Parts: sequence; structure tokens; C-alpha cells
Amino acid sequence: MIGYERFGDVAVVRMDDGKANALSVGMLEGLGAALDRAASEAKAVALFGRPGRFSAGFDLKVMMSSKEAAVALVGKGGELFLRLFTHPQPVVIGVTGHALAGGVLLAACGDVRFGVRGDFKLGLNEIAIGMPVPILAHELARARVDPRRLTEATLLAGVYDPEEAVKVGWLDRTSAPESLEADVLQEATRLAAFAGSHFALTKRTLRAETIGYVRRTMEENLRDFGVKG
Repeated sequence: MIGYERFGDVAVVRMDDGKANALSVGMLEGLGAALDRAASEAKAVALFGRPGRFSAGFDLKVMMSSKEAAVALVGKGGELFLRLFTHPQPVVIGVTGHALAGGVLLAACGDVRFGVRGDFKLGLNEIAIGMPVPILAHELARARVDPRRLTEATLLAGVYDPEEAVKVGWLDRTSAPESLEADVLQEATRLAAFAGSHFALTKRTLRAETIGYVRRTMEENLRDFGVKG
């Protein structure tokens, strides 16, 4: 499900489960292992999905099976998101298609986020499918989304095409399908020159308030988290 290769100083990580790139336990563990490897042998990370699908979010089969299973998966995913959000190297995301719920949150953890142009949907749709938006999710949204559109993007389950996602704040820019990968790699290569303890410290302190609040509330919030109905 996870591909890994080096492109100069950039660790290129690709998610591809052949389907919707659901965030299953296996996918999350694979992403964690890729970040470990990147930290030891690269200076920046470029993360892609599969063509047409970045990620559909947490595995719905697990999420709808029981409250206990949902809580466990969201907790594991939350740890991965926080880890990516504070990864000590520059992280550039190539959103290759649809990115919903946990998928758009995964993208939000990157330092620079490119989206492929096309008929794709990005956003937090939990409320629309009868699930609460976890504190982790709305705090990552708060860190990324235009404050004037935060309620729309979270409580009102806003879903956007890539161009509108830039205006809302889920993405930084868009690329044509044929140039997305090159654009992401070019930016990751440029940012690799910034890598070092100065970059890692600044990222960690810049995001400390968000991380601290999420960690203080995660356990209690997960206890309240449930499946539809």
C-alpha cells in the first residue's frame, strides 16, 4: 500500500491500495514507517496518493463496525496526523484526487499542499454522514482554513473542488494532472535546503498550541466519539 523511493534529497512516498486509499491500520503503519525512513536518509518528504484518489479517509468498514473499533482507528490516525504535522523535515503533499474526511486532514498536515485540477472533492463530510468532527479534525482545519469559512468547512460539512479548496485553505495551489508530480518534487527539492534543526524547532514551536490542545483533549474526545446512530 505504501511505495517509497528517493529523488535526490526528497523521500517520495506513495499511497496506493488499488481502491480509495482508505486509512486502514495497515496504511497508517506504512506511512509511519515511511516517515521513519525519510527522517534517517532524506531532507524533505513528498507524499502522493493514487491517480484520482488521494484518500477517502478512515476505513468506513472499521468505522461503522463498532464504537470501540472506530475509537481505536481514529486514535491511531490522530497520532499519525500529529506526527506528520510536526515532522522535522519539509513535507509537500500532492493531492492526486478526492480527499475527504481523514484524507483532507492528511493533506492538511503538509507544509505545502498541491491539488490536481479536475472534478474532485475535498473536505470534511463527517457531519453529512452522521458522524461528529473530532477535535483533532477541527483544530487542523482551524490551522489551515480561512477563519471566515471555518464553520462552513467543519460544522456545515463543506466539500469543494480543488480550485475552491485553495480559496478555503485546504490547498495552497493547484497543478494540471500532467505536471502535479513535477511541481511537488520541484517544491520539495527547493525546501530540502531548509532542512535542519532550525527548521524542525520552528515547526514544532509554531504548531505547539494546536498540538498541545489536541493532545490534552484527545482521550476525552475519543470517549465521546461514536458511529452513526
